Amino acid sequence: MMGTRRGLILDRDGVINVDINFLHRIEDVVFVDGIFDLVRAAKAAGYVVVVATNQSGIGRGLYSEAQFQTLMAWMGEQFVAHGGAIDRVYFCPHHPTEGQGEYRCDCACRKPKPGMFLQAIAEFDLDPAQCWTIGDNWRDVEAGANAGVANRVRIDPTGTPVHQARGHWVAPTLAEIQRMMGL
Repeated sequence: MMGTRRGLILDRDGVINVDINFLHRIEDVVFVDGIFDLVRAAKAAGYVVVVATNQSGIGRGLYSEAQFQTLMAWMGEQFVAHGGAIDRVYFCPHHPTEGQGEYRCDCACRKPKPGMFLQAIAEFDLDPAQCWTIGDNWRDVEAGANAGVANRVRIDPTGTPVHQARGHWVAPTLAEIQRMMGL
């Protein structure tokens, strides 16, 4: 049965915050320009907003799940303070070759596999045909494609104009993506 709700599925590093590789400390967070406006507008338009993020730093032993959860709770508070909210955060701590112990596995949730997306679709009764996903690399848009998400956008801040490439959109800014979504 097809869901009924619209969703916005965001990658974290490179979309919500500037990607510094293995971000896990609040003091290192720099938000990407436009992320608060995008989430506030999406929520106002009735979208469910979730984060789906690979976090192999946990599996590699670079930081703990507790540190990740603390950071994400703080980030969630920042969205609320800016008039928006994240409905849920999905994360994959696994890595097939670099993970340690139980974290070394070829799981169904690590993007480009669609596990996190499918979980969000099921839990929030989302209609993939009415969903958008935004990521900063091929794994993000491929995970969206693998989950049947109709609208997939890769943010590429190098300044190239909006265009289509390999079945997804490419846009230079979150403000441009917000316009694409009609928000």
